[in-house]
Amino acid sequence: MRALKACFFLVVLGAVCSQNALAQVSLGAKGAEAEPHRRQQWLVPAPTIDGAARALLFRPPGDGPFRLAVIAHASTQNALRRAQMPQPEYRALAGRLVARGFAVLVPERPGHGATGGRYLEDQGGCDNADYARAGRATADAIAAAAGFMRKQPFIRPDGLVIVGHSAGGWGALALAGGNPKDVSAIIAFAPGRGGHADDQPNRVCAPHMLMVAAAEFGRAARVPVTWLVAANDTYFSPDLSRRMAAAFRGSGGKAGFHVLAPSGSEGHWLAESEAGVEIAGPELNRALKSLAPAAAKK
Repeated sequence: MRALKACFFLVVLGAVCSQNALAQVSLGAKGAEAEPHRRQQWLVPAPTIDGAARALLFRPPGDGPFRLAVIAHASTQNALRRAQMPQPEYRALAGRLVARGFAVLVPERPGHGATGGRYLEDQGGCDNADYARAGRATADAIAAAAGFMRKQPFIRPDGLVIVGHSAGGWGALALAGGNPKDVSAIIAFAPGRGGHADDQPNRVCAPHMLMVAAAEFGRAARVPVTWLVAANDTYFSPDLSRRMAAAFRGSGGKAGFHVLAPSGSEGHWLAESEAGVEIAGPELNRALKSLAPAAAKK
């Protein structure tokens, strides 16, 4: 009986501590604005009971309200590499979006870098990778950060755009599979998971499971997707990416697929470089041109 009471006490204490930890997390801006583009550190919600994620916010001059763009970063199954990841910034990509009137949030998901915490996106072993589950976990983190930012007074409630890279792009496709009503467009740079298996270029874990998951995401997806891959991407080659896009579209998803010019020595990192974003510029412009121009507060 004493042991049972002690166990009950520990459970209650753990619940109270979790609630206290959540109450002590102060979300929002965590420092002064700086260059470029009013760069500012924020804390945003993470999809855990007491979690918060670091994020960078960029925005145009003025008070807004601005449309919101969320950039979802790449990931890795390697725990040491995740822990050592610098805070994702995508400065060139964010700058291009700011120039089009967007406030741009780049959140760092749980299990990465200084945000730390439990990695929620584990896909499992190479032979039996669960890419659908991993993608939905990434989508949950994107949605948590975006939902918080859309409540800020300088953000417009409409015109939300999700830009994802690699595993972040895969999460954006999973988000599209939930048919979110508040997302106007998704831009996915080389979306996928399991690339460079055993650190070998053009080797992908269980590629057939990528097709299965892409088709699952496409069934309910009604948000227009722009799918971009560089000609020299050795994580998810143009051929593999084309087949994934075809699976996504074949089950009902709306996706325009585009192979871009080679970028640097490894095209997979195109979204992270100034030169790569310049290559992607025309397709980015086409993907965004249908959105209404940002309104200025009088």
